[in-house]
Amino acid sequence: MKLNTLKPAKGSVKSNYRRGRGQGSGGGGTATRGHKGAQSRSGYSRKRGFEGGQMPLQRRTPKFGFKNINRVEYRGVNLDAIQLLIETAKVTEITPEVLIKNGIASKNDLIKILGRGELKSKIDIKAHAFTATAKQAVEAKGGVATQL
Repeated sequence: MKLNTLKPAKGSVKSNYRRGRGQGSGGGGTATRGHKGAQSRSGYSRKRGFEGGQMPLQRRTPKFGFKNINRVEYRGVNLDAIQLLIETAKVTEITPEVLIKNGIASKNDLIKILGRGELKSKIDIKAHAFTATAKQAVEAKGGVATQL
């Protein structure tokens, strides 16, 4: 047996129906598309979510809420994560660059220091925002919380 001698089983492959090839073919004239209407025209494509003229689900369901376009999104970094970073990476200062290098934040993130956990050592932190408890915890250990 060779690859060039392989054939599909008899009767398993049917030839395509050639639409619109004259009246004798049985599919001439309208080419089995029916008379008039958008679906009979070339280039027709149904819009996504179109339900045959019925009010589509996306418009039937009630809408609520809104997206504030002026919202500022921060990447939250807790004190316990900073303490872990101090212990593992032996850093002396926390900056956005240090957090990016250690995979805690992405380069376009704004950093906000949050107050969960506790600091065991003095550390200087530079970030875009601080919660009151986080700032208080950093300064209680003798560190400096600088807002960028």
